Amino acid sequence: MLRRHPVVLPEHGRIAPKRLARAAPSWLALQEANFRGTGAPEPALQCAFQGRAVPGVRMETYYHKEHLPRFSEIAEGNKELANAFFAWYNKVFEDGALTAREKALIALAVAHALQCPYCIDAYTQACLEAGSDLEEMTEALHVAAAIRGGASLVHGVQMLDGVKKLSM
Repeated sequence: MLRRHPVVLPEHGRIAPKRLARAAPSWLALQEANFRGTGAPEPALQCAFQGRAVPGVRMETYYHKEHLPRFSEIAEGNKELANAFFAWYNKVFEDGALTAREKALIALAVAHALQCPYCIDAYTQACLEAGSDLEEMTEALHVAAAIRGGASLVHGVQMLDGVKKLSM
């Protein structure tokens, strides 16, 4: 069953689900034909139809490096809220009980836990500028990974309870 919301295919623009079944096969065939012979491994993406991976279809990333330096442009939507956010944000990263260097390491770890490419780029640079080295930055990353891993594993107790309950 097709998802009900429209999808965007480069050659066809926004396509309603009813038209997707007709338009997508030719688009997919074209993409596969264009991709063959490049020597690159065949990529896949979660496709709009039935959530299946479709060989030969590339998905462009949502993240663009040129967006990070333009972050302040978010004020165009509401200058008052943007100014309040940026004032608070800048205050948070000033030296306090923690140094700006320590805060940058924490931010780098959180950026990895959240998997935010913009934040990873920004706080990699901030850490280096604040005097952190690769070893410290890598250790911070491992702290974040351990917390994420532990958070995933602790949910296993819910699974264990479910197994015990259903096995009675």
